[in-house]
Amino acid sequence: MVSNARAALSLTSNQLFLGSSMRVCSGFRSSGACNLLCRRLKGDAVSFGCRFRNFALVRDKGQKIEDHPLLDGSTDNTDDEQVEDVRPKVPERDFTGTAYVPVYVMLPLGAIDMNCELVDPDSLLNQLRTLKSANVDGVMIDCWWGIVEAHAPQVYNWNGYRRLFQIVRDLKLKLQAVMSFHECGGNVGDSVHIPLPHWVTEIGETNPDIYFTDREGRHNTECLTWGIDKERVLKGRTAVEVYFDYMRSFRVEFDEFFQDGIISEIEIGLGPCGELRYPSYPAKHGWKYPGIGEFQCYDKYLMKSLTKAAAVRGHLFWGRGPENAGSYNSAPHETGFFRDGGDYDSYYGRFFLNWYSQVLIDHGDRVLALANLAFEGTGISAKLSGIHWWYKTASHAAELTAGFYNPSNRDGYAPIAEMLRKHGVALNFTCFEMRTLDQHEGFPEALADPEGLVWQTILSCHILVCYHLFNFQVLNAAWDACIPLASENALPCYDREGYNKILENAKPLNNPDGRHLSVFTYLRLSPALMERHNFEEFEQFVKRMHGMVVLHFSPAGSTTVSFGSNSFQLPGISSIVMIRTICQHA
Repeated sequence: MVSNARAALSLTSNQLFLGSSMRVCSGFRSSGACNLLCRRLKGDAVSFGCRFRNFALVRDKGQKIEDHPLLDGSTDNTDDEQVEDVRPKVPERDFTGTAYVPVYVMLPLGAIDMNCELVDPDSLLNQLRTLKSANVDGVMIDCWWGIVEAHAPQVYNWNGYRRLFQIVRDLKLKLQAVMSFHECGGNVGDSVHIPLPHWVTEIGETNPDIYFTDREGRHNTECLTWGIDKERVLKGRTAVEVYFDYMRSFRVEFDEFFQDGIISEIEIGLGPCGELRYPSYPAKHGWKYPGIGEFQCYDKYLMKSLTKAAAVRGHLFWGRGPENAGSYNSAPHETGFFRDGGDYDSYYGRFFLNWYSQVLIDHGDRVLALANLAFEGTGISAKLSGIHWWYKTASHAAELTAGFYNPSNRDGYAPIAEMLRKHGVALNFTCFEMRTLDQHEGFPEALADPEGLVWQTILSCHILVCYHLFNFQVLNAAWDACIPLASENALPCYDREGYNKILENAKPLNNPDGRHLSVFTYLRLSPALMERHNFEEFEQFVKRMHGMVVLHFSPAGSTTVSFGSNSFQLPGISSIVMIRTICQHA
């Protein structure tokens, strides 16, 4: 028992400033047993929680999980009082002293308007100051091709971005800039509509094959098909030349921000939503989760490439897309191509999928090679999407239509990770906050496994990523290729449980090589994030990502401050406004 909080919380490398003296009850937290938000039960994770009610069931003095009263029947009838009784028992892993993982925050999609002017700069400045107060490292901004080069080829307008970058520099924040060569609008979370440049869409009116096309001939205007990467159909330039000119213009325009180190990373858009994938599940064409999606190779340029590949193989009749692959909202077992033992694993199926996935890899290879020329000396990253549904089936149909040749008997992420390693490019992987159990509860028929996908990617890379088997696979792919691994959440996250999942993936417990994420980017700055309770949770999350001392709040209003394996109870503290910590980067 200690009567003075300052004395009790005295640290060598960190300092805590408390507004007043108070009684502190000392305690002890075991760091070896505190990452048990989800327990394994008969091979599956067991946890309960939601945005407004987050709790986990844990062993208590030898009690079996199977015998816990909350497991006897549905938890839907659990009232608030019962939740309060359980919640203080939830063990949480202590991240004090762990590796420093920088945290960036994505700015709103509409921060820059179609005239390339900064929208509501005063409000944005206040929000950025609030983020700065939480020790956020920087922000991410989409630099939209459809805004900057909107009206004529090679006529660029960067005005709004320059004003934004000056604000960020004045606040001593860092910048991640995204070269966004895709359309904004029509996807989950899209609140604005930003089309491709007007001069490009004019070309598309007479030559719609510049866009990805499905089997029914529907064109997707979200981004350009990779079939024109080397075709001079854009006013005398190829698609990759257009991308390179845009990137070079950005580098020249903002040279001072590169020289000052304000721009810390450039993310290169490589497909729909800026991700390296085919637009295989577009909502505009009626796709709904968990549909398998459709192959997107029916524009005349990609079909020409497929025909050529079939001729080289000596089987001209293979120069076609699968005829029995279902439609956007099919399930794998409903199709002759994706069902167990289906044509995906036939001689033709393997030929087609090899070609389809290689087109994806070749596109990334070409664009990233030019990005390295444009941004020499600056860190570059590429985003990979988390296609986790149908992961527990043999064919992995949703991944196949997206261009990831990753059936159960093949690692489809290792070749992508190797291509990124070749260019020294970091892998940015989404869905870091997702849990496999949540997907089973909502859509058990989808056989999704985001956690497994995350770890497959990590091992293919050798430095990070997020969703049980799917997440595991992607993380493993990255770590095996020895490339930096970054991540972001796929959907908005405000609750402790989601943050804990991100932390566990970002800093794997007992990793013998000490691997961890190189950076995490939070999606996204919004009025909801600025709400008091949500922002307090976010501020705690940032501290834990930085390896700093944090406070934990109980429903009764008391506060626990922890560092190392020790914790202290601070009665009556309900706010963290009076407490600041000073930490050195690891």
